[in-house]
Amino acid sequence: MRLRSNDPSAILSRRVVLAAPLLLAEAPVLAAPAARDLATAPIVVGGDWAGSLPASALTVVERMRAVSLARVPLISPRQPVRLRVDNHRDGPPHVWLHFDDDPTGWIVVDVGERDWSRLAYQFGHELGHVLANSWRRDALPAAGSRWLEEALVESFSLRGLELLAQSWESNPPWPGDAPFGAAIRRYKDNQLRVYASYAAAQGELAHPKAWFRERQAALEASGGLSETCEALIPFLLAELAGDPTRVGEIGALNLWPERSSLALPAYLDAWEKSCSVLGAAGWMPRRIREIVLGA
Repeated sequence: MRLRSNDPSAILSRRVVLAAPLLLAEAPVLAAPAARDLATAPIVVGGDWAGSLPASALTVVERMRAVSLARVPLISPRQPVRLRVDNHRDGPPHVWLHFDDDPTGWIVVDVGERDWSRLAYQFGHELGHVLANSWRRDALPAAGSRWLEEALVESFSLRGLELLAQSWESNPPWPGDAPFGAAIRRYKDNQLRVYASYAAAQGELAHPKAWFRERQAALEASGGLSETCEALIPFLLAELAGDPTRVGEIGALNLWPERSSLALPAYLDAWEKSCSVLGAAGWMPRRIREIVLGA
């Protein structure tokens, strides 16, 4: 995933001033509009879908979002009120950090005609970044622990693909299309098989603490996904797969000024504190600390 901004001087942080509400006597009580969150924000599709119908692409991304976020507590105070998914015929998938303050999570994918497995996979990864609060214009990535966010959202996407396969088989979006669920599962399994081979070759499965010590400098300098951080994905996926509340803790990421610039111990500290503030258990940061740092 590549986070992009259309403003090279996009600010990294800003001060927010909250005004106290003014209480008026005998003011009429108006029904508040229904709050939108990542699970309910309307999705629009744009860009060049070539031979694919945009309405069909929308069907796929809406189903992928629904299964990925089902029963997942959305705890972040920074959630978009709209999502936009554009297909570009070149360039990597990314979240577009648009300069304005419009609360839209803008996802760009790069998929071919009716390549629904790839669309769901790419969208799921970028949706994971939005869940991790990496969608606003001040969300420019930084080295340090960016690799962990990348590994987490890739695990989030693979988890979503398995759920999408199950949903497709039991309730296909188009009549007679239930067998395509198996194709989605094969796509997920093929990706996971590659990551498992990296984990085995690097010794991550047998000696995760030594694996991290030997590769910490390379991980912290990484600009995104690499074979090194991908070796951690089988472990992360196993931790996320069976418990939506653990998935929800991704929503507590990056809610501090330094964001991903922190080294892993400090990043996990900040994540665990953020979970506590938002009422989450903090299972994932503690579990990663236990396995990778031995603390």
